[in-house]
Amino acid sequence: MSSPVIAAGRRHSLGLRSDGTVVAAGKGTAGECRVTDWADWAGVVAVAAGNVHAAPNTGRSHSVGLRRDGTVVATGWNGDGQCDVTGWREVTAVAAGWRRTLGLGADGSVRAVGRRGDGACDVSGWREVVALACGDWHSVGLRADGTAVAVGNGRRGQCAVDAWRDVSAIAAGYLHTVALTRSGRVLAAGDRSTGACDVGAWRDVVAVSAGSSHTVAVTTAGRVLAAGSNEHGQCDVARWRDVVAVVAGATHTLGLRADGSVLATGGNEHGQCDVAGWPAIRVPG
Repeated sequence: MSSPVIAAGRRHSLGLRSDGTVVAAGKGTAGECRVTDWADWAGVVAVAAGNVHAAPNTGRSHSVGLRRDGTVVATGWNGDGQCDVTGWREVTAVAAGWRRTLGLGADGSVRAVGRRGDGACDVSGWREVVALACGDWHSVGLRADGTAVAVGNGRRGQCAVDAWRDVSAIAAGYLHTVALTRSGRVLAAGDRSTGACDVGAWRDVVAVSAGSSHTVAVTTAGRVLAAGSNEHGQCDVARWRDVVAVVAGATHTLGLRADGSVLATGGNEHGQCDVAGWPAIRVPG
């Protein structure tokens, strides 16, 4: 699995350049866009943006970077300790949600910092995990055998993933969870009122991402699919071409093209879609 090179949060976006530096767009009122000093000797190999849901109480966010040496750096809102990752070592992947950061250990174990009241940080017992995803109030892990596990608030069914099989990738939104199967189909669990779970007809998918109330995917042909709320234009991706990676934020969507340029659509009230001037972003290998 390739490491995330673009990330979309509530009010900001992140992009990883091939030299290990990170660029950011957005308002960044909590310091989540202060990423210029991450370009140290270790370099950054993956990025994550916290905060999924578009609600008045979720404006503050944080950003997380995974360094080449397995250490982790974070900046932004730290009200629940979600940025307290400086002691982490031998980490191979990171994920960020609302008030929470997860880290995948080289041994398949998972660690968590941040808000613990809703159970989304209860991941210490997970084993043989190969990928992670964070929603607002739930966390999801992909095991090496293609099964999934989830903890946290599952009142809308977003944690009902125990029956999933042959999964190759996972993503978590506000009240839903999606998974990509090895055959290129997409599974969904959770709240269906927004249409974000209407992905059963999708085929030939190679990557998925879940936002606050929408889901996006990349096909083998480099096209982008979208389902769910389009109130802010976050699903206006039908004309995108040559896309190799896609991420869904709260109300916006980013797409990385094969030439390293980044596309954006959706809510831009905080400048989170102002990515046209970014230098070439690293293309996943």
